[in-house]
Amino acid sequence: MSMRTLPLVFINLGGEMLYILDQRLQTQNTADDNTQKVMNDIIATMFSKAFMEELLKPQDLYSNRALRTVLTRLAHASIMRLNPASMDRLYELMVMAFKYQLLLCPRPRDLLIISYNHIDAIREFVRDTPSVLNQVDETHRKIIEVYTPLSDGEFQLLRQTLLIFLQDMHVRVSLFLKDKVQNPNGRFALSTTGPVPHGTEVPGLIRMFSSNGKEWKRWEFPTGGSYTSSIRVGSFERFGDRVTRIGTNMYSVTQPEETHTSKNYSQKANSEPNPLAKEELNLLARLLGGMKVQNRNTETGFRVNLFATDQEEEEWGVFPSQDVQVNTELARIAGEFTGEPEQTESPEGPSNKGDDLLAMMDELIEL
Repeated sequence: MSMRTLPLVFINLGGEMLYILDQRLQTQNTADDNTQKVMNDIIATMFSKAFMEELLKPQDLYSNRALRTVLTRLAHASIMRLNPASMDRLYELMVMAFKYQLLLCPRPRDLLIISYNHIDAIREFVRDTPSVLNQVDETHRKIIEVYTPLSDGEFQLLRQTLLIFLQDMHVRVSLFLKDKVQNPNGRFALSTTGPVPHGTEVPGLIRMFSSNGKEWKRWEFPTGGSYTSSIRVGSFERFGDRVTRIGTNMYSVTQPEETHTSKNYSQKANSEPNPLAKEELNLLARLLGGMKVQNRNTETGFRVNLFATDQEEEEWGVFPSQDVQVNTELARIAGEFTGEPEQTESPEGPSNKGDDLLAMMDELIEL
């Protein structure tokens, strides 16, 4: 198993979470100041120097439950609060989007391109907040420094580790079902058309060579698909054209023209959001039971109403917004890191890496 998977998982899932939250806040006409504060708080915590340094240390990938706990704590790093049902659905959307991106990845090394697309979008979210923007840029530099030297074999192991991690996740997503890239059983249906990975040839031809290197025989065979030559490689630098749109925001209001590498994934430019993506997010909204937003520095606050009626709001309930109530629920889940029941802080300190990260995130949120 690869010991370098955790940072990429965290960045890609965190990016998907930000896409969804940004769309929901904008759909509900949340005040621009509060929307920006939510995004800034989450991104500042996500890309804090100490937290990223801990993530970038070689280590095993967490379990789904442990990773969900860390991402839940991240979602509550802002003035926004989500209830458990909403977080479940949010996590499922994040994971299934990343799983599909991983399956579409032409080459193992292109996992970096997917991650850079997420980082590029996150950078845009905080373009007007220099301090947070610097954190994102510094993390991007570290990611390039750590992952660029890895061999193709190491990237293949990294990809295999991620596929094993995600193999039992088969949540159906309406957007994918509508585009016929997901079957009713939740498994993805991959296309047998399009460009081949960079550095490879279009399949369908067998050539034989003599001992002196001259070709002496060739014949063709049916491939069962319609393949074309590879397209140019996207930029692996901090800034540049990534070429593929895999990893970009599929919930955004407008989308650039799709590329060959992202066929069946991105939607063509449109003046309105994709209706199925909107439907999926509306379902999330109904499950949210309300996103209560409070100002940490004052007693006043506001709530983003995500319901069609007050009755619907009452039926689903609201996740408690007090930090102590949030932490109580998360502590219960976090207990599964060690298999022990919920307990107070141990004098011996965190028992493992998962607890280290949670404790570190708590410190960042309190700042």
